[in-house]
Amino acid sequence: MDIDAHRLAGALAGASDKTGIELTRAGLDLLVESGGLTVGWAGGAFDVQLNGERRPWPGSASIAAGDRLCIAPGAAGNYGYLRFGKKLDLPMVLGSRATSTRARLGGLEGRALRAGDVLNFSEEGGTVQSVCSPDPPEAGPVRFVWGIHADKFAAGIRRKFVETPFRVTSAMDRMGVRLADEGGVFAGSSILSLISDPILPGDIQILGDGTPIVLMRDHQPTGGYPRIGTIVSADLGRFAQIRSGEAVVFAPVSVDHAHQLMRSGRP
Repeated sequence: MDIDAHRLAGALAGASDKTGIELTRAGLDLLVESGGLTVGWAGGAFDVQLNGERRPWPGSASIAAGDRLCIAPGAAGNYGYLRFGKKLDLPMVLGSRATSTRARLGGLEGRALRAGDVLNFSEEGGTVQSVCSPDPPEAGPVRFVWGIHADKFAAGIRRKFVETPFRVTSAMDRMGVRLADEGGVFAGSSILSLISDPILPGDIQILGDGTPIVLMRDHQPTGGYPRIGTIVSADLGRFAQIRSGEAVVFAPVSVDHAHQLMRSGRP
């Protein structure tokens, strides 16, 4: 969900592949049964303790048999990432070791981790990189580019869309995040559906009842509702970390500017 945080955790751990654990606000408690490895963590704002001693977030550590690593939700954010200096020993499914809980594919039996699960590791990974502690994501509008259906909304609706705060609801998962349109921006909109066409992560889809939904990393391949815009890739991870009940404001940018943000890898 937050690719930048996933990459940072991997750099801190010296990970040689992309496998790792995505944490939600349920947290995680790991006990090392044998061997040793380097772990790195990043994303959101979580509390992490190694053998009862608090460690900085983001960060990394070398752990060995008998060590206990506990990660609990902190003051902000929805997703954290734990990456390893060795490769997780998991089968490849459709060319990936990732887990799709909706399809029940990959990972450990296609499901979320639960108490008692055992994770095994195979070969050594890469080299731990020297990483400067990043600045916290800037608070501000979430940037987007106007979508292919933007002109189907009246100019007044488009103007209100960038002037009115929306609220993130608890209806969120890896497929999408539902927003509360408390300002009634799309109230009475007459666009109910369109011919289905391909969609992208970050697309802002407006349902027939006027409810906005931001499509996330595990979105469906096509959609038949109008998409007023698409969150730029540089901001999609930051959007994913906004907790339910918090407000979000959108700000339009040009496609050229969105490309510059993607190439620079910076806000």
